[in-house]
Amino acid sequence: QQGKLNISEPAPVPEWSETSDPRHAIKLVDILQQSSGLDFSEQYNVPADANRMLFMESNAAAFTAAHKADRKPGTHFRYSSGNTNLISRALRDKLGDDAYYALPYTGLFYKTGMYNTVLEPDASGTFVGSSFCFATARDWARFGLLYLNNGNWNGEQVLNADWIRQSISPAPAAEMGEYGFQWWLNAGQKNHPENRTFPELPADMYWADGFEGQNVFVIPSKKLVVVRLGLTRTKFWGEHEFLKSVIRSIDKVAL
Repeated sequence: QQGKLNISEPAPVPEWSETSDPRHAIKLVDILQQSSGLDFSEQYNVPADANRMLFMESNAAAFTAAHKADRKPGTHFRYSSGNTNLISRALRDKLGDDAYYALPYTGLFYKTGMYNTVLEPDASGTFVGSSFCFATARDWARFGLLYLNNGNWNGEQVLNADWIRQSISPAPAAEMGEYGFQWWLNAGQKNHPENRTFPELPADMYWADGFEGQNVFVIPSKKLVVVRLGLTRTKFWGEHEFLKSVIRSIDKVAL
């Protein structure tokens, strides 16, 4: 939004600065869309990359950057929490520490009344944007509402509306139309939109999918934001039927 980083340029990752390094071709947009091509294991058992990054490494971004690429950037969708932390460090390097530490709070949280939200850094001082953002359900609802309103909050354009549009547009490498810029999407396949994650829910729905069932769902066609904080160790917790029931209730009230 401030023009500090160009997502169409090679990602500013020092470990990949040599042009002979195949990872030098990875752009910020590839990282945003989870198509960096890095061989990073997003499993949550002890030896896997995600757990090691969060609980055994002092620098999440450096740990991620050390991984080799096994796919051409922009061609293969593979979710990686490490990608998010590369973005966080790139922003810190560009802004400098004072502006970086202030930005989430003065630029977003305080403007939207998210006064009970905390971002935690790793030992190197970089926010662990993939995982360690803690907020109340009401604060998460405010975050979803900001996106529902295309970045506008009580007349102030907190986030660029075009950025919102790009964020919820399917990434080229996401064949099921399931991902944008750090948001999961229910868009479905380009020519077969009925083939989507939640086929009985609106195709314009998008959501933040946190660990073990922490969710923020945004459904523009219903002018609806739904937050669920819980603990569910399975992949799905019944969100399909739950959201259908919420929508039915809203539709009845609207009548």
